[in-house]
Amino acid sequence: MHADGLTVKERAVLFALLAEARELANPDLEKRVGFRLTGKERRKLNELKLVDSSKSGRTYIHELSDAGWRWCADELSAPQRARALSMERALYGILAALRRYLDSTGQGLADIFRPEEQAGREQTRQVQVQDESANIAQRIVAGYRALAKEPGEFVKLSALRSELSAISRSDADMALDKLYRSQRINLIPQANQLILSEADHQAALRIGGEYKNLISIEGP
Repeated sequence: MHADGLTVKERAVLFALLAEARELANPDLEKRVGFRLTGKERRKLNELKLVDSSKSGRTYIHELSDAGWRWCADELSAPQRARALSMERALYGILAALRRYLDSTGQGLADIFRPEEQAGREQTRQVQVQDESANIAQRIVAGYRALAKEPGEFVKLSALRSELSAISRSDADMALDKLYRSQRINLIPQANQLILSEADHQAALRIGGEYKNLISIEGP
């Protein structure tokens, strides 16, 4: 038995399980596609090893198998079916666009389709990282203001790092690099490298093939 020639209902099950990226009991599957996976359709998808099914009490629980994931990935590039209805044609147009996106970003289906709880945790973590990054940027600006006599004055990175001693070197470097590339700060090398101390050399940040020793920030 081959995985080609699946019915619309069988393909709907596979796409529904893909979207959820987790086990679905028959009642939950029915809420999503309007029917339960039972009888010959369940046996067919199980025999094709596209869906793993198990019995829990009086209902079946289904999950997309590894082969099922591969079928879905291959279906992104499937040609239009000659007798496909307009909605199905539109769906496969979206799938083709998704394939182009995955190819251009080097991602796979598992990078997009994840259990809701996992996706929520990752989104929360991303927000936390963004908030932490913004906080470090604010502390860099505040540290500079405490050292500079006036806006735009160059001060040593070694002095600024002393103000930021509670921030790890890697986090500080990442924030400085981001601020520099977004043109919110200016970083330059010390013209006379002979006057730099060992601490100045250690505090330097390498960007664009050269070590930056001085920082300035315009504005009040």
